[in-house]
Amino acid sequence: MRVVVVGAGLSGLAAACHLTADGHDVTVLEREDVVGGRAGTLHLGDFRLDPGPVVMTMPDLLHAPIRAVGGDPESLVPMTRLDPAYRAVYADGSELHIRADMADLREEVRTKVGEEDARGLDRFLAWLEELHDVEFDTFVDHNYGSPLDLVRHPATAARLLRLGGLGALGPTVDRFFTDERLTRIFSFQALYAGIAPAKARAVLAVITYMDTVRGVYYPRGGMHAVPVGMARALTDAGVPVHLGVEVTEVLRRSDGAVAGVATADGERLAADAVVCTVDLPVAYDRLLPGVPAPRTVRRGAYSPSAVVWHVGASGTPAAHVRHHNIHFGADWDGAFEAIIDQGRLMPDPSRLVTVPTVTDPTAAPDGSTALYVLEPVPHTGHGLDWRREAGPMRERLHAFLEAGDYPTDVREELLVTPDDWAAQGLHLGTPFALAHTFGQSGPFRPANVDRRVPGLVFAGSGTTPGVGIPMVLVSGRLAAERVQEYAGVARPRARAVAR
Repeated sequence: MRVVVVGAGLSGLAAACHLTADGHDVTVLEREDVVGGRAGTLHLGDFRLDPGPVVMTMPDLLHAPIRAVGGDPESLVPMTRLDPAYRAVYADGSELHIRADMADLREEVRTKVGEEDARGLDRFLAWLEELHDVEFDTFVDHNYGSPLDLVRHPATAARLLRLGGLGALGPTVDRFFTDERLTRIFSFQALYAGIAPAKARAVLAVITYMDTVRGVYYPRGGMHAVPVGMARALTDAGVPVHLGVEVTEVLRRSDGAVAGVATADGERLAADAVVCTVDLPVAYDRLLPGVPAPRTVRRGAYSPSAVVWHVGASGTPAAHVRHHNIHFGADWDGAFEAIIDQGRLMPDPSRLVTVPTVTDPTAAPDGSTALYVLEPVPHTGHGLDWRREAGPMRERLHAFLEAGDYPTDVREELLVTPDDWAAQGLHLGTPFALAHTFGQSGPFRPANVDRRVPGLVFAGSGTTPGVGIPMVLVSGRLAAERVQEYAGVARPRARAVAR
């Protein structure tokens, strides 16, 4: 089949790799002048920064699509495992390091927290391993036909229930520890999914498994190296990846099935199937005239957004600063209530500071530092005026960096607000898509097919399985599987190994 993939982000490139391996004639069209989507590249003067995701986990899920087209992932996207994965800084001034080796992590907890919590960590890690083994293949790496699919694996579902997978994440993690600091560092990942840990389902601890047990990595040259390596594997396999081509419509036949795509320069490309990676609400609004978005897409609960301050500064950070630094505010529950339930800024914010130059000095000139500072904020649906809020936010972040022993002699900077995310084509100005509430996860998340438009398949964070680099890579494979089903030539194929 002739397949057009709209978007050369991670999900689109993964889909293109798997589709090519399945023998389809694939063309990739990307609106921007570089591949990567949100994992693009940002240059501010002599500083190189990542404009989107900065945490890379589960490299096996990246290796699978690259190998599918004959590429060598270790040479195309060489990576370094970070140790520690995170430096956690708490409001009382204490710190914990999430070490790469589990024995080192246990010793970190034993010496800084206590023997009882070290034993709790042992139980917690065993629980994470079992939760991942139960959940991933059956409930994550899986195309759902309907919610009834949940009952087709009764033994697995029973194990998930026994593990407390449908309980609340925060309280579930808390039962392993006596120290609240450990609950925070092992449950904050729920924010990636748009839910407060106290309200998220414990199944989201699979994200904790991914970055704690499987590790956090840094691709050599920054996160943009990931899509660059994937695109290189595709072009080496003879797949055209066209940049600077904006798709304006998915063309349909008289029976509603896909006929191809139209582009902004007036070209019409015929196709038997289309994989669309545009943010789901935007895709329906701009590319599918006459096809209203499903109710969950239109009226669902969307994740909070984030302000990201990209900084190139003179000087270097204090010796204790690591690649990823999470600063937790004192009012943990109040912060989530503010941005999610009340639609206002966190009164006592938690923030992520990523300092790539700790690992990769080439990201900045000698004697300088590249900084990525993220603070979660409400999405644009809550009505904050970022023309007024941006300046005070920048000043608060500057003062925060100064208090945290980061360089603050700013030479280059860019402040990205929810308005900027919206201008990039992200619904409600959030890069985190639909929140992973129970009713918007698994078989209840918007499907990656729309039966009104046969031959159209979606991929990306808005559809199954969800948000995050591992999930969007899986979504690309699931999209390719849907195209195979549509082609009527589905056959057994090797699945990505995620163990």
